[in-house]
Amino acid sequence: MERENVLILSAGRRVELVKCFKNARDRLHIDGEIIAGDASDLAPALYYAEKHVIFPRIDSGRYIEAIIDTCRKFGVSLIVPTIDTELILLSEEKERIEKETGAKVLISDREVIRICRDKRNTQAFMEENGFLIPHLYTEAELAQGKVSFPLFIKPIDGSSSIDTYRADNEEELRAALSAVREPMVQDYMEGTEYTVDVFLDFFGKVISIVPRIRVATRSGEIAKGRIVRDEEITEDVRRLMETLKPIGHITVQLRKTKRGIEYIEINPRFGGGAPMSIMAGADSCEWLYRLLSGESLEYREKYRADTVFLRFDSCIMLDETGEPVYAENCSV
Repeated sequence: MERENVLILSAGRRVELVKCFKNARDRLHIDGEIIAGDASDLAPALYYAEKHVIFPRIDSGRYIEAIIDTCRKFGVSLIVPTIDTELILLSEEKERIEKETGAKVLISDREVIRICRDKRNTQAFMEENGFLIPHLYTEAELAQGKVSFPLFIKPIDGSSSIDTYRADNEEELRAALSAVREPMVQDYMEGTEYTVDVFLDFFGKVISIVPRIRVATRSGEIAKGRIVRDEEITEDVRRLMETLKPIGHITVQLRKTKRGIEYIEINPRFGGGAPMSIMAGADSCEWLYRLLSGESLEYREKYRADTVFLRFDSCIMLDETGEPVYAENCSV
């Protein structure tokens, strides 16, 4: 294989993801480095990569130029976005970035991103294609009080469960509507919540589907999860992916309710809990390296089900010179 350098954007706290890429690279004996980028020099994941770059803010007007410059400087083969706010911009500039750098941007088509990033578009797509999703109330229904509690209120372009509320009565509904910018109101779903990690190749062919139960969350991100096999979920998510046609690692959230499989949202990127599925055997990092080398992949279900993952905090110390001292090397 040729030298394959991977750039992880908005790396933040994605230490697990950086390690997963490094593990896959080393296991495959690939010559290459992981480069982590972030707008803050205090992002922990920066210091677990071989190289790191401080980027301008996504809305600065200089973000794409900085990505192109970084790719040229380090010979990047793959660009991996990790947060919602950069997805639309990257999908719009994908062709230019790839043309000017030769790097592959792991981003779905603009229409896919448009559907996923605006929850109203997600709602319309699901309803038009026969997938279950909670009823979305119109302004007229809300004004006339034609609602059935409990309700769920969230921003149309939100992520990480920020500004999401359950309302059990009119007073709570009014409070939530006043607290959320551009809110949407849906029926509240009762049932077991799942996150499903899906990996598709660069042409949208499904390679793996791994459901996991969200046992516990913190700040909207999974803290404890159990990998499972569920044929009903797998087949419905497969149909969704074949209809939507994204690429790369996709994170789907849903609940199994009395109605069936009801979808919450689709995140067209690596989710925070993606390393759970990767470490269980659905190694999308390894598969990305293989795709870059020109390999063709087929669908597989070789992952370890009934495994439980417990995520926890760690720390890294920057010494007086700004050099990292890892927690396992610290002495108290």
